[in-house]
Amino acid sequence: MEIGPRISVDKDVRFGKPVITGTRIPVDLVLGKLASGMQYEEVMAEYDIEREDILAVLAYAAKTLSDEEIRAVG
Repeated sequence: MEIGPRISVDKDVRFGKPVITGTRIPVDLVLGKLASGMQYEEVMAEYDIEREDILAVLAYAAKTLSDEEIRAVG
């Protein structure tokens, strides 16, 4: 099931974690690689994905975080 542009989930693929559509590459893996300092081109070459896939991962993460609600306790 597509949950965002180029991002999908399937209970039989990576235990239902969000992945780049048509691959088994999890969103969190791509985010982690970018956070560690890898350049787009390096991630694209290592995982055989397109720039649009990386942008979709970033958009999905931004949307997910924008919906997050944190409440101070104490």
